[in-house]
Amino acid sequence: MKFLSLSLFALTAFSSVSCTNVKPWERGRLADPLMKPARDPLSDSISEHVWFTREAFAGGRGVGGGGCGCN
Repeated sequence: MKFLSLSLFALTAFSSVSCTNVKPWERGRLADPLMKPARDPLSDSISEHVWFTREAFAGGRGVGGGGCGCN
């Protein structure tokens, strides 16, 4: 019974979320620069450099080297 109720809840939750079409008059709000995730390219590049340096990951998103932070 617990599995059935959990399955029913999951099915209801997944079916209530849907993709919608954006109407032409609503596209102006989505094209606003505030909606862009990368509003400040300098800050984003510094954050990516710090992230990939800490993760010791080589070759991610144009950041060379990894681990030591000397690049």
